[in-house]
Amino acid sequence: MNNIQSPILQSGRDPLFTSSNGTMQRVLQLCQKISNVDSTVLILGESGTGKSVLAQYIHNFSSRKQRPFLTINCASIPESLLESELFGYSVGAFTGALKHGKIGLIEAANHGTLFLDEIGELPLQMQAKLLHVIQHQEYIPLGEIKPKKVNVRIIAATNRDLYEMVIKKQFREDLYYRLIRKYCTLS
Repeated sequence: MNNIQSPILQSGRDPLFTSSNGTMQRVLQLCQKISNVDSTVLILGESGTGKSVLAQYIHNFSSRKQRPFLTINCASIPESLLESELFGYSVGAFTGALKHGKIGLIEAANHGTLFLDEIGELPLQMQAKLLHVIQHQEYIPLGEIKPKKVNVRIIAATNRDLYEMVIKKQFREDLYYRLIRKYCTLS
């Protein structure tokens, strides 16, 4: 990509990428503004448009930049493992569990950012649990009964039409409206 001489990108922070394309410059400016608001973010765009790079870009410009930035691709992990990857589990939570339990990505990203790539592939049951994390900043690991508090920013991305999925009852409407508050579209 080409370098640009934009004052927005000359702020002393290391941008992951720059662009001479006017549309992309506007997207980057929007993402810098979004990064200053500690809320969920949804990145929309086709495969290969740089959604994961943009998520890292938002994190790097945020107040959480010195904290973890963790990524999970919701489409690449079997549904049976996804819950334990996100929420972790306690000792003996299920057959085959590690002897000492395992922290999930939500806890590991505490005070940082969790990037949920391919959010449109998240099963409905997981959507409800994710919504609870976003609304209440707490979660319950598998095999436990006591909630754990967490301070994590969720950035999600998809190439799917989530609104259409809501209409077809394939994506939770309440989660959709939580995610769409701050969004940017790559084309």
